Amino acid sequence: MIIFGTKGYLYQLAILTLVCGHCGNPSAHTLRKRVTKFTLFFVPLFPFSTKYATQCTFCGAEQQITSAQAEQLQLQAAGGQAQGGQQYGQGQAAGQGGQPGGQNPYQH
Repeated sequence: MIIFGTKGYLYQLAILTLVCGHCGNPSAHTLRKRVTKFTLFFVPLFPFSTKYATQCTFCGAEQQITSAQAEQLQLQAAGGQAQGGQQYGQGQAAGQGGQPGGQNPYQH
């Protein structure tokens, strides 16, 4: 008998101050990385899915972003360049996922 499956891991990469695209409030947003790993006999072996998202701490809206955008936001957080004037999203509600085609999730 072979036992296999998946296990999810959630990492908080940074906390940024952004203007929410859903509620319009300048608030803290968490930058998160979700990794799903294949398991064999309950031992995680390798990741097969990695997704990034930001979540507004004021209204709870979540916006999926690309790995390049997540890396740029992480660099801004590390450099202290995150400002309240930045905006992301176009009103994606929490749990809807996905990013509207061709739209930038944050603007300078």
